[in-house]
Amino acid sequence: MKKRFLCLLFFAFFLAPANPLRAADQANVLWIYLEDVSGWFSCYGDEMIETPNIDALAEAGTKFTRFYTPAGVCSATRSSIVTGYMQTTIGAHNHRSCRAEFRGKSMGDYDKNVLPEWATPLPVRFREAGFWTFNEGGKDDYNFEWSVEDFYDFERSKGGWGPGSFLKGDCLKEKPEGKPFFGQIQLGGGKLGNRVGKSVDRSAVPVPPYYPDVAEVREEIAHHYDCLLKTDEQVGQIIAKLKEDGIYENTYIFLFSDHGMKLHRHKQMLYEGGIHMPLIVVGPEIEAGAVRDDLVSGIDISAASLAASGIGVPERMEGLDFLAEDYQPRKYLVAARDRCDYTIEKIRAVVTPRFKYLRNYLTDRPYMQPTYKDGWDVTKKFREMMANGEMNETQLIFFGEERVPEEFYDLENDPHEIYNLAEDPHFAEQLEQHRRYLQEWINETGDKGQQPESDKGLIATLKRWGDKCVNPEYDRVRKKMKEND
Repeated sequence: MKKRFLCLLFFAFFLAPANPLRAADQANVLWIYLEDVSGWFSCYGDEMIETPNIDALAEAGTKFTRFYTPAGVCSATRSSIVTGYMQTTIGAHNHRSCRAEFRGKSMGDYDKNVLPEWATPLPVRFREAGFWTFNEGGKDDYNFEWSVEDFYDFERSKGGWGPGSFLKGDCLKEKPEGKPFFGQIQLGGGKLGNRVGKSVDRSAVPVPPYYPDVAEVREEIAHHYDCLLKTDEQVGQIIAKLKEDGIYENTYIFLFSDHGMKLHRHKQMLYEGGIHMPLIVVGPEIEAGAVRDDLVSGIDISAASLAASGIGVPERMEGLDFLAEDYQPRKYLVAARDRCDYTIEKIRAVVTPRFKYLRNYLTDRPYMQPTYKDGWDVTKKFREMMANGEMNETQLIFFGEERVPEEFYDLENDPHEIYNLAEDPHFAEQLEQHRRYLQEWINETGDKGQQPESDKGLIATLKRWGDKCVNPEYDRVRKKMKEND
């Protein structure tokens, strides 16, 4: 009997699954999620403004200089980051798709996207692990089936951007003692609009060479700097509150942006201005004042958050724990652009330590095809200059009528992505390698964007946007939509 007992004890000890950390032993995880924010902070070398609070956060932790978002638009990026999978893997790649309604407009029989169990979103994973979850600031924007009730213990979706409820203590007020939290604070960033003043000198801001130097462009760039000053102030308030409540030391903080500022060639696109974003991580055992230049994808934030909390990274997750001691840096990462609002696109980008490869699938239309930005003053100015032949060769890379199927840039020597090396024989070998990387990624992840959007998806878009849907892909469903009506 004694031998049998010892045998059972042996098997129970060595073969039973390891117990997860008790909730009280686990660190908190906080995402400070910046909306439409290009990383023009002084800690990243920008000389136009000073951002002391974000700079202090970088000094307290590790700053990443090669962080890339999975897409250049919010819903695709956010769907990807919250699951740890590329949006193209989980069918969430078309902007504002797979929704029963959008801004009060019912989609009727819409294209549902029910995630498989292996792509369970992080708020659900954290809740199942015993964490208190919250979202402060009113932004989710996911292209799949989900519910607030499943995601959050506390959620504030009304009242605008900002850390207000967190600063007042509402987010954690009902959290049980000793229970760790996973929280998101959504900051309006580039969408703060007229809630910020005009403190930045419009005549002094730098204008990238791919834009014409006109008043409308300077206004947009200066306004973004104004928004960043307000964002820096809000970050300072959040950090002060964490310290005041005595939870700063036991909290992993991830500060990052979903994509770049709103101007053309930035937001929604896959050039550096659209997907190369800031990322700062602070927390227990995170090296202070460190700078890392290895490639990090937005999907890696999910893996690192789960690992830091003690939950662990699911084996199938595409995201990688870039904070692990045995982490092997990525050879390359991928970003994708598909339909945004009513504008149908298909672009893939492959980023390596030195190069960027862009594959343009729809060369029958220019980059400046109709978009939701058409009513803006700056867009009207762009189109006027295009019609009058007032743009130079560099500006016509984006604003011209022609689009090449492949673009290949040396980011070390050409950070503005102006000189396309795709037809340069000196870079033929590197170009071919990036083509292979892209095909490898498509095969491994099952890129769902390689297939046309469903009829249900296109009909839902027509219902939302009407006559603005001018791409030829809509022609096949217009008749079906009329029949349904």
